[in-house]
Amino acid sequence: MANEVKVDVLPGPFLELGEGPHWDVESQSLYYVCILTSTLHRYDWKEGKTYSASIEGSTYASFVIPVKGRRGEFVVGSGRRLVLVSWDGRSERATLGKVLADLGEEEADHRFNDGKVDALGRLYAGTMLAEDSRNHFEMDDGKLYRLDGGGQIVQLKSKVHISNGLTWSVRTNKFYYIDSFAFDIKEYSVDAAGNLADERVLIKLKDDEASTEFIADGMTGDADGNLYVAVFAGSKIIKINPDTAQIVQEIPLPVAQVTSVAFGGPNLDVLFATSAAKELTTPQEPPAGALFQITGLGVRGTPMHEFVLPASLA
Repeated sequence: MANEVKVDVLPGPFLELGEGPHWDVESQSLYYVCILTSTLHRYDWKEGKTYSASIEGSTYASFVIPVKGRRGEFVVGSGRRLVLVSWDGRSERATLGKVLADLGEEEADHRFNDGKVDALGRLYAGTMLAEDSRNHFEMDDGKLYRLDGGGQIVQLKSKVHISNGLTWSVRTNKFYYIDSFAFDIKEYSVDAAGNLADERVLIKLKDDEASTEFIADGMTGDADGNLYVAVFAGSKIIKINPDTAQIVQEIPLPVAQVTSVAFGGPNLDVLFATSAAKELTTPQEPPAGALFQITGLGVRGTPMHEFVLPASLA
């Protein structure tokens, strides 16, 4: 008998731009952010409760990833900077700490968007025009970066509209990347240093670039190497087999703006999804902006990686 896929709204705030889900195995919690309010959120699996905190002195919070070996410390994308943030996971205030990287005044109208850590603890994070700048739907001057173990920030890609989902497939040993307004998913080989090569389009997601119902956003993978992509303005998550470059499953959600996905839960068999409630053309009503859990998929994810703080930045 096929598994029955079930979608549930989890307790917590309705966010204008929920994003960046990261399952922390140690605390059995899902960390995520509201980018526009610069707030951190933690859904405690055992308690079934969400805790929230604002980051004092931060304009945006694009992602939150625990720092390995430093409990209560996180790397956060904060505007054009990568910063350390301290939070006990319960209080209503988080403390802004050391700046790990700053893109400088020439990137003042940009902000970091999605970020994720590879198996070696290196952070990959991309940028886009900030919401209070020019039209980020039309500009392609975002970039993708890697923060190396030596503490250097390295540019990997340029001419990006909105740097979004990124993940690695255990099946193909490739890196997958979404620029939302390229309307595709690209595949890369990755060398030992973390550099990208052999770019190719894995799958073109739509032919009509004037259409708005298929904007790829955040992305993750399962233990079999399949890709899961949040479709912003599309009310769904799609599952892609990277071997065949085919969409093999669609998971509908009761919100238009699905933003990102991550596997978690004690057995890593729950798919969490963040969402948004941005008023782009029409008002969004709850459960828009909620955190969702999807069960019954019959697959498991792999543990997400913590950020290894370079010794030069400690």
